[in-house]
Amino acid sequence: MGTQKSRESERMSDMIPRMANRRLLFLILLLAGAAAGMRATLAQPADAPKPGEVFRDCSDCAEMVVVPSGDFEMGGGDFPFEKPQHKVTLAHPFAIGRNEVTFDEWDLCYSGGGCKYRPDDHGWGRGKSPVIDVSWDDAKAFLAWLSRTTGKIYRLPSEAEWEYAARAGTATPYAWGRDVGKGNANCEGCGASQTARTMPTRSFRPNSFGLYDTSGNAAEWVEDCWNDSYRNAPRDGSAWTSGDCQQRVLRGGSFTSKPNAVHATSRWKYDHDVRYYANGFRVLRDLR
Repeated sequence: MGTQKSRESERMSDMIPRMANRRLLFLILLLAGAAAGMRATLAQPADAPKPGEVFRDCSDCAEMVVVPSGDFEMGGGDFPFEKPQHKVTLAHPFAIGRNEVTFDEWDLCYSGGGCKYRPDDHGWGRGKSPVIDVSWDDAKAFLAWLSRTTGKIYRLPSEAEWEYAARAGTATPYAWGRDVGKGNANCEGCGASQTARTMPTRSFRPNSFGLYDTSGNAAEWVEDCWNDSYRNAPRDGSAWTSGDCQQRVLRGGSFTSKPNAVHATSRWKYDHDVRYYANGFRVLRDLR
């Protein structure tokens, strides 16, 4: 009898640590699951706008549209600096301005003290026309003011984000097809009713993501430093922050561009602190 009680006591002694270890393992797994859920919430808040959704962060702010995550073949156009074509993956959705920043929006920044410079409209009208004659540095000042005003993170798109949004799921030279046609964009030779000047934003049909004027009208600053080709370019959609950073990239061409310079792949460069009457920009807002 004493031996049997002794064995039973030994079994109980062995079970207690095992039970404690299982409880500890369960607690660790529970905490790990909670942490994973918290990371997912931080990465994409439950109330974040969904792909395709259109919104504004204030009544006078740019109208934004949410672009879904995905991948695409970037580059591959007619010019050496548009090559080599390479796959880019954008892991998270983002919101981008449906049109270029307008004079109306810029003038709010100027009157609010966030922008120190009031660009000339060259007699073409302010209002809903794209703001022009702004440098990359000027655009960054506007974005800093907009971020402070809204409490959200606004920035310039990267080249990859810009091209992904401009293509809107297409692989053709233009978002509307292979040929420039007529009445699709404002460029020299695009068949618009007005030439040699900007036109009010949204004068033409949007692409499938809901963006206007990604071809022509005003060339658009992006975040990236200039590189003469896409060799060793980022493949995750981030901006290329090495290379010739005295010069920054412009995308989409302008009203001064020929049709082959307003392709979805079209890119050019300009000194970051120089203003030009055909250069503007659009904004991007992070959703994470």
